[in-house]
Amino acid sequence: LYLTSVHSDFILADQSAEFLKVSLELINWLSLVFMVVAIPLSFGTTWMLDTLGLRITLILGAWLNMLGAVLRYMGTPPYPGYTFHYSIVMLGQTLAALAQPLIIFTPTKVAALWFPEHQRATANMIASMSNPLGVLLANIISPMMVETSAKIPALLLAYAVPTCIICFLATVGIRSSAPPTPPSASAESSGSEPYVQGIKLLLRNKAYLILLLCFGSGMAVFTCFSTLLEQILCMQGYTDDFAGLCGALFIVFGIIGAGALGLYVDKTKKFIEATKINMSFTALSCIAFSVVSLMPQQKAAVAAVCALFGLFGFSIYPVAMELSVECSYPVGEATSAGLIFISGQVQSVLYIILLQALTKRISAPLSTCGDVVLSWKVPMLVMAGICTFFTCCFLIFFNTRYRRLEAEEEATYGTKQSNKSSSSEDAPSVET
Repeated sequence: LYLTSVHSDFILADQSAEFLKVSLELINWLSLVFMVVAIPLSFGTTWMLDTLGLRITLILGAWLNMLGAVLRYMGTPPYPGYTFHYSIVMLGQTLAALAQPLIIFTPTKVAALWFPEHQRATANMIASMSNPLGVLLANIISPMMVETSAKIPALLLAYAVPTCIICFLATVGIRSSAPPTPPSASAESSGSEPYVQGIKLLLRNKAYLILLLCFGSGMAVFTCFSTLLEQILCMQGYTDDFAGLCGALFIVFGIIGAGALGLYVDKTKKFIEATKINMSFTALSCIAFSVVSLMPQQKAAVAAVCALFGLFGFSIYPVAMELSVECSYPVGEATSAGLIFISGQVQSVLYIILLQALTKRISAPLSTCGDVVLSWKVPMLVMAGICTFFTCCFLIFFNTRYRRLEAEEEATYGTKQSNKSSSSEDAPSVET
């Protein structure tokens, strides 16, 4: 629901600009504010989750999201003679942006504290996939409700009411950060390192740094794909509706893949193998997209590649978040997973700037892009090259022990099994 309301404005960019009587550039800032706010605030969010706990973090996120949704509606009420205030809408959007990391960073922490080891990857998957599910719902609901720009206040009200209900439920319903009976030995021990010490340990952990850079790059590629998809496809004459269909296939198949992979990893504990195999297929899908997206009249091929890109790419996210905890334990779950999210956000900004800089204006008779037609041939090949390079680095250099599982086995049975490690990949030892 949170991400559904977030995405309503830039899905309906033209109608929003017409209704608020502002430029498209200002409407785009309703989306960009999330990226601007997320990077610096993410560090504080990881500290809150690992220090103050889930309850306070989630309740604060629910209140900020609710206030943001209400303010956005207050900026666009359907009163005769009312002057619409873009500044009020932006203030509401900024509050929602403050809530973003407070909500998105919680899945790994929830899985660690509330679920046993054989359910953690699945729990992380379910919570993490609410993100793309919200995007999918926004793509479906917003165009259906807003036939004309005059319907935008009704849409914002429809999103504001449920946020108020959820804020109330979170405030009265979340009574503790952890269950009375810990589901696992790691949840019971509460042995996370202090925040600053945890950051230092992560920066000395070779395996974690490889995961931070390589998977962060993968997240950035997905962001570029979803952000630039319509602009890439319109050059070859594909309509906005078809681009929306490709985006929906990307998300739907991603959710399916994440569900299957989460169940598999929970059963087998093959985090490394699953991540490496899926990253390999993701790189191949990215290469295929860079080729077929430049071909006109290939709807079936483009749609199929988008579905495969989502199937293999999206499914990695919850498993990689769990892998980040396994290779960095006893560093706090929110810290290890949060830094990877920050890496993805930073690289997203860099990649989007780079890819847009590599475009060039051309004349394309098939284009549905409007007045400005850009060639995406070079940017797409560069994106495929980046994805392939970091995938190869991950395949060759990444290896680690499952430190959290080892600690749980030792606490339960007094022994630990050797698994997936080489001594060179160990994180620095911690005195306890």
